[in-house]
Amino acid sequence: MVQQLTLADSLSLGDLHTYLQRAGRVEDGSVRLVAGSGILAVYTAILYPRGILDESPTVLGLRTFALFETDDFDAVVPMRSLVERIVRARGELGDDDESRPVTMTRPPEVNTVTWAGISPPRGGWRPLGETDAATLESAARAGIEEVAEAIPTGTGEQLVQRVRSEVWGRGIPNLEYVPTGAAFGAYSLGFLGDDAVRLFETGPWTRLTTRRGHVLVRQKPWTLKA
Repeated sequence: MVQQLTLADSLSLGDLHTYLQRAGRVEDGSVRLVAGSGILAVYTAILYPRGILDESPTVLGLRTFALFETDDFDAVVPMRSLVERIVRARGELGDDDESRPVTMTRPPEVNTVTWAGISPPRGGWRPLGETDAATLESAARAGIEEVAEAIPTGTGEQLVQRVRSEVWGRGIPNLEYVPTGAAFGAYSLGFLGDDAVRLFETGPWTRLTTRRGHVLVRQKPWTLKA
């Protein structure tokens, strides 16, 4: 049986394509799709621990899209395969199809993605206040520059991961409970604009929310603030 999903309109399809293109520049392995109650939640990985000794926070991107007559499902699929299907679906659209539902097939599932087994909670979020996009963009740009300077060409993967873990796990100045990796995620995914960035918390999770999307962060237990 062919598994399908139907987005509410072609504008959503274009937004999903843009989101996945940006996410793919950071981590192009897999994407988690969760459909329920007429909404498709699309999770992408920005950072996650690559081993027992890796102290990187888990940083996920999230965007949601309206669905049309699609059964509920929870699946992890290859990002490139999903993007190929989106490109094909966009190519088949006519000039007058902007407001019509768009159906495409879902790629075969994969089962080896560690970060996809960690599910952020859907409720219970407590507001922590706000910050501005400029603060996060500055932290992200500084981190990108620091990583680039610290990792010469040809550096081994283990050292590369250690540097990234140190830089992206560090707290943002004056916002220490939010790791710099969260700023990197929001900046890389194009979520920063002229609106305030709202902050929320539940258990080990922190969420950064703008009109463009969400960044979800799960800290290692020993890094949580008192």
